[in-house]
Amino acid sequence: MPRRSRHRDAVLDVLRRSHDHPTADQIYDAVRQTLPRISLGTVYRNLEILASQGLIQKIVTGSGPMRFDGNPHRHVHLRCERCGALEDVPMKQPLNPTAFVDEGSGQVVRSFVLEFSGLCRRCASADVSGGASGGCMPARGTEPAPFEGID
Repeated sequence: MPRRSRHRDAVLDVLRRSHDHPTADQIYDAVRQTLPRISLGTVYRNLEILASQGLIQKIVTGSGPMRFDGNPHRHVHLRCERCGALEDVPMKQPLNPTAFVDEGSGQVVRSFVLEFSGLCRRCASADVSGGASGGCMPARGTEPAPFEGID
């Protein structure tokens, strides 16, 4: 198991404090605020290590760059159709993927990916208010939603 390092701790800290599911480039920009000499390669390497240790999640998108999540626990995301934001979805019940698999199938489910498509909170509230986009812009190609930074 790789030992702790200040670079890895800084990457993990950025991810744990952000809820925007940032890209590696966005994480790199945020980490450089405290460690200006860190390289993008070091950020990528530490993201891979943290994911392999189960401390973060890699979110593979159908298009666009990979995103990362500081919440390693099982949860669901919603991808905004308008602005491309990726949000955690609060669930009323715990997710049990085996509840959806026929017991006689002979298959063993170990993990799953579930992503809803719809409108994020900001875009949905803009629709309700009938006003401007509320800061949400239509998704442009494969570009991720703007990084909101750290809460």
